[in-house]
Amino acid sequence: MSHETREEPVPPLAPLAPLAPRALRAAARPRTAARGARTAPGARLTALLAAGGLLLLTACGGGSAERRDAGAKAAGYPVTVTSCGKKAEVTAPPERAVSLDQGSTEILLSLGLADRMVGTGTWTDPILPGLEKQNAKVERLADRYPSLEKVLSKEPDFVSASFLYTVGKGGVADRAKFTELGVPVYVSPSDCAGKDNGGDGDGTRTKTLTMDTVYGEIRDLARVFHVERRGERLVADLKSRVTKAKRTLKSSDASVLYWFSDSKAPYIAGCCGAPGVITRTLGVRNAFADTRAEWPQVNWETVADRDPDVLVIGDLTRKAQSAESAREKIKFLESNPVTKNLTAVKKKRYVLLSGQALNPTIRTVDGIEQVAAGLREFGLAR
Repeated sequence: MSHETREEPVPPLAPLAPLAPRALRAAARPRTAARGARTAPGARLTALLAAGGLLLLTACGGGSAERRDAGAKAAGYPVTVTSCGKKAEVTAPPERAVSLDQGSTEILLSLGLADRMVGTGTWTDPILPGLEKQNAKVERLADRYPSLEKVLSKEPDFVSASFLYTVGKGGVADRAKFTELGVPVYVSPSDCAGKDNGGDGDGTRTKTLTMDTVYGEIRDLARVFHVERRGERLVADLKSRVTKAKRTLKSSDASVLYWFSDSKAPYIAGCCGAPGVITRTLGVRNAFADTRAEWPQVNWETVADRDPDVLVIGDLTRKAQSAESAREKIKFLESNPVTKNLTAVKKKRYVLLSGQALNPTIRTVDGIEQVAAGLREFGLAR
């Protein structure tokens, strides 16, 4: 899986609720006509479907050179951010942003930027509690990947995503296509910094992920929108919550297994992604700390051999694979002959997290808080 004129008041930060990895992807009120008609500071695009394919036209009178000149006059701009090996230059504070993954969407909404967003896509869970009103102001383009035509119909001047594959083959469109059309794209550094995304899986961590990468993403997006102070307040709030969650929590030898999805060949967290952040912060052991694969698929016999003390279960709302919800997962665990005798199952040591809490995002802090609470409840830490 890093940008201030006078800022409007930002909504209070809500506690980040529990929620997942790359295996997890997925309505809100449309914008008013008045807002939709507002001239964007960057290149504006209108997408039209024609018999020969997609015709991309520049909208809103005046030439592109005139718009660039106007954008360049914005104080503090242009701003350039680098993500996943590519630079994105923004010539003025975005007014028509589209966020293509829920993690990115929730950062923008937490920064109070709903009025500068015209669409979201690729949802996995209900919106983070406390952001419902902000989210309702932004049109949901699709529960999963919106089409390129749909995104371009919103005439975006900035696109953000949490995962490289969202703006790659099989996702919405390759980010090179957006760049070609003059739309800057930012991808969360947590999906590429110290990570090899080659192969067919969810990638492998070559370096251990930390929350600093998530904080860097928040700061990058805040700089793009010229709301740096909001970004620092959000980072400070998250850091404070992490400190509070682990305060007085003594390290334990308890082993924790993170099950994201699929009962047939379960996706289990490796050492060094978002679940690894939770594990290291709380001083416990990841039952599969010996693999750097982000979400390797294993068999239940291997899980039984490792017999974890605690099971952290992804409570997913999608219906893409078997046993997505926590209820279905627990039902499987307590009836399957291989898993029903696991220590964690016999003692019902379950911690339920949303999919987003298992992704490297602001909700990873929810995961830290909830796993810490579970360890205390189970008597495995004080």
